[in-house]
Amino acid sequence: MDVWHLLLDIVLLLSASLLFGGICLRFGQSPLVGYLLAGMLLGGPGGVELIHPSHEIDSIAELGVSLLLFGLGLEFSWGRLTSLGKKTLFSGFLQVIITATLGTGTALLFHLGITEAIAIGAMVALSSTACVLRVLNDQAQIDSSYGRNALAILLVQDIAVVPLAMLMSVLAQPDSDTSFIWPLLKILGMTAVLIVALYILLNFVAVRALGRLTLKENRELTVLLAVATGLGSAWAAHAAGISPAMGAFVAGMFLGNSPFATQIRADISSLRVVLLTLFFGAVGMVADPFWLIQNWLQVSAVVLMLLAGKTIIITAILVLLGKPFRIAVATGLCLSQIGEFAFVLGTIGKEASVLSDETYQLIVSSTIVTLFLSPYLVINAQRWGTWIERLVKPGSRQHEHVEPESDHPQPDFIIVGFGPAGQRASVPLQDVAERVLVLDLNSNGIKKAREFGFAGQVGDSSQTEVLEHAGAATAHTVIITVPHHNTALQTLEGVKALNAEARVFVRCRYQIHTQEFLDAGAYLVAGDEENVGDQLAASIREEIQLLDHLTVLSTEDQH
Repeated sequence: MDVWHLLLDIVLLLSASLLFGGICLRFGQSPLVGYLLAGMLLGGPGGVELIHPSHEIDSIAELGVSLLLFGLGLEFSWGRLTSLGKKTLFSGFLQVIITATLGTGTALLFHLGITEAIAIGAMVALSSTACVLRVLNDQAQIDSSYGRNALAILLVQDIAVVPLAMLMSVLAQPDSDTSFIWPLLKILGMTAVLIVALYILLNFVAVRALGRLTLKENRELTVLLAVATGLGSAWAAHAAGISPAMGAFVAGMFLGNSPFATQIRADISSLRVVLLTLFFGAVGMVADPFWLIQNWLQVSAVVLMLLAGKTIIITAILVLLGKPFRIAVATGLCLSQIGEFAFVLGTIGKEASVLSDETYQLIVSSTIVTLFLSPYLVINAQRWGTWIERLVKPGSRQHEHVEPESDHPQPDFIIVGFGPAGQRASVPLQDVAERVLVLDLNSNGIKKAREFGFAGQVGDSSQTEVLEHAGAATAHTVIITVPHHNTALQTLEGVKALNAEARVFVRCRYQIHTQEFLDAGAYLVAGDEENVGDQLAASIREEIQLLDHLTVLSTEDQH
């Protein structure tokens, strides 16, 4: 293909992705859905066919997948893994194994071959890290109980991509008369050689040749090191007959433990965004909207089966591990979709003829639909989790999951949310700690509160029953420090409904919401934006005074 023709296709695909990604963001969707739609429109079987799928675009998209895994390797940290808790991490491991197994079994019931069924089980076991974390961050729920559960399970799923990609490579072996053990040993052996080679290259040759100090001082060298390492390791893995994405992951993992890892993450972000956009656009070219419409009953059945099945599996695992039912349901709803890594595994499977065109089309169509529904599921996960709990357990009440201090008197001060803002606000109350109660959905916040000498209860402050049980009806002062606007407003309204005389101090992230809190009855609203401005102004005043002082000293020395 003419290079300028290829360049035009890339520009058209990126431009359409920009447009559709922006539209999806406007309606609360993940931009990934927009990239897929752009590919479907420009180059899909039912699109306008401005772009024709080509080997060159597929190769560029494969590089995007490799950089996705390279970035994942940069983020990999054993400390980050263990900080999420052993039980929660174990739940992620169980989720991947059980979902993949049941997915395989279900595919076999529909008379698919064993290799194709295993491939489908591997693909549906994964959820969308990009979509879920983006929505949780936007909703300020990443540190909530179900947010932390989702984060831990997603991290385990991301790590599972590497062995699942190896599994796909094993399934792709063409010689059916040969046992799968030899191909597996071959892949493991080549992977071990690649790991040793990359370890020596990155920890000895690269660092000693360039020098850590030089890398820190020259941005160009960190960019070159990242690109050469990420793409070079992908090429080496491909040449060795294993997944290029796996080679990129290993390289990223080694660089992630280097002192310049943070800079590398920042430097490759733009390149990774471009290549990933091309990847999702290329996947969209495969999707056929006419096929989806013609087979909408089949796609709808698969989507409903996946959403319900994954929610039930994750809920059951978390409940068995001691998590509250509503939190388990909320986590399951967050992770019920099929994630972007399914496209990675599906691409490997399709190229190796593990997946038929019909099956691949069904999985791609179902994944696009679940990604489209995912933001609504994540946003409403907490509310629906509570509703399902009341439906399943009619006699249960929200505060049954609260951890009360039975011998503690009714508090005079209630702090809602005990993150950094809540902890700093509590400093003046440490002298009267016996009169303070902390209410937080995050059990780690409650542990921290008890270290401060305060009583603590785990509960959702937006629920009136929880506020009532915490003693809001008789409290003198309530301090709301949760960052999420809607949760803070619901808590404020609940407190004022129980106790109109209570003085409520509210943290407000954005100045635009200040009047809304005041209208709802807040006694004082502390704005994050104003505090940041005041702190910067104070620091600037100190700098001016210091500069004036130095000027005076310099003048005196001259005299």
